[in-house]
Amino acid sequence: MSEILYKDKLVRISDHSITFYHYYFPSSKSLTVLLKDVKKVTTLKPSLFNGKYRFWGTSSLLTWFPKDLKRNLRDKIFILYRKNKKIKIGFTAEDSQKVFEVLLDQHLF
Repeated sequence: MSEILYKDKLVRISDHSITFYHYYFPSSKSLTVLLKDVKKVTTLKPSLFNGKYRFWGTSSLLTWFPKDLKRNLRDKIFILYRKNKKIKIGFTAEDSQKVFEVLLDQHLF
């Protein structure tokens, strides 16, 4: 059984996977990515050009954002790169500092 390292209304991180709630449009179903399939994660300071107002979906077809209607209020945007996948996942969390620490401990930065 996996250990939950972080969980909020947007994302759940365990010791072996990351689940993005409200990922798919319009069904709002979740997507789970195994940590072994993650190439790396980066962080960005939110701006008009990198997803601050992208509440759900994509504008560039290169980065998909799960639903977060408060994304414009968050202090960090995380970009997850998957192995063998072109589309990146841009996500936010209610406690971005805690998520940063958890992902750092998992050697994803």
